[in-house]
Amino acid sequence: MPRNEPTEGTDGWDGEGSPRRRKAVRYAVPVAVAGLAAATIGLVPAFAGSGSPDLPKISAQDLIAKMAKSDVQQLSGTVRASADLGLPSLPGGAGGAGALGGGKGGDGGSADPQSKLMELASGAHTLRVAADGPDKQRVSIVDKAAEYSLVHNGNEVWGYDSGSNTAFHHTAPEAGKHGKQHAPKDLPQGLENATPQDLAKQALQAAGDTTSVTVDGTAKVAGRDAYQLLIKPKQTASTVGSIRIAVDAANGVPLKFTLTPKSGGAAAIDVGFTSVDFAKPAASTFAFTPPKGAKVVKGDEAGATAQREHRKDGAHGKDMKAVTQDMGGLNVLGKGWTSIATVKGDGSGLPSGKGEGKGKGSGGDAAAFLDSIGDKVHGSFGSGRVFSTRLVNALVTDNGTLYVGAVDKQALIDAANAAK
Repeated sequence: MPRNEPTEGTDGWDGEGSPRRRKAVRYAVPVAVAGLAAATIGLVPAFAGSGSPDLPKISAQDLIAKMAKSDVQQLSGTVRASADLGLPSLPGGAGGAGALGGGKGGDGGSADPQSKLMELASGAHTLRVAADGPDKQRVSIVDKAAEYSLVHNGNEVWGYDSGSNTAFHHTAPEAGKHGKQHAPKDLPQGLENATPQDLAKQALQAAGDTTSVTVDGTAKVAGRDAYQLLIKPKQTASTVGSIRIAVDAANGVPLKFTLTPKSGGAAAIDVGFTSVDFAKPAASTFAFTPPKGAKVVKGDEAGATAQREHRKDGAHGKDMKAVTQDMGGLNVLGKGWTSIATVKGDGSGLPSGKGEGKGKGSGGDAAAFLDSIGDKVHGSFGSGRVFSTRLVNALVTDNGTLYVGAVDKQALIDAANAAK
């Protein structure tokens, strides 16, 4: 089998608030770490099969161009997804994804798309996917005892959890006014936009002068011939070792995405098609009617309820945008793979784990959790704690300032020292 020679990418491809607010800032740390780690799932689609087909040689630039030009909008198939991000466990045994509303939490209950999106941040899952253009998509997460489906058809979005017989329904308010139908903008995009094309665009955006991009052989994925695009950060402080994307040799659609941490071991993210068909899915695929007796949660009503709860108690239900506003805004230091997001704290510092209650679910419990997972660090900035996953590390200084990124611990300390 002729092996494609590695080709370095060129031309850009070479690549004070109230006590409640302070409490929200303090306990948002696990959310920040888990949330940014989970967000990397949005880069994914694929699963490699065996065999290395004999394909014509192609340069990295030409393969990237082939991906960018791919206009496949119709497909269906089965995807096997696994994530081993190293998220910490929360008190009571909940995984790191639970901090973001996984399981049965969330404003829409067990059928809330946001809840299900977070479940993909850990473990292995089987998904059935289908797409017919930008207005019709379906993603089903198949578990042993139940199935969850998210269906987008024009201005309608349904989420259904068979285990609890609960449905989540949202209708876009602007539907039909301008001759176009769009998905509601306030729904999570990680599940809805799960087509390989959308995911590939995000991966390509990572390529720049801080990145090396090469073609590294071929593979057989879901029965189709594919080239393997290998992406590696040039910046040594990055926690990402490499990203390997299998690209369909015929139509340029990404068929495999594997992200391996620099620390080695199993892939942090390995998601892929085990079967795929590029024919137009049947219209019935995107039709949904709640089963008899199902509890239906209205998305608009759930959102209004959430807003009321946010106003009542700033320590619960906060999303990361609200948290960063409380903390003084988000800034980004550096570029490329070693970019570090920083949010200035209010000076209230980290909780000590004492004096705030010891009951289950109390501030004391959360504070003790932070103490148990964070590594104490010191620098000219003072002191703080570093919270780590296999990909994302976060430094929270004793005055409450947050530094977070897919970088090693020293890079965070250096950034905090420089900002002193």
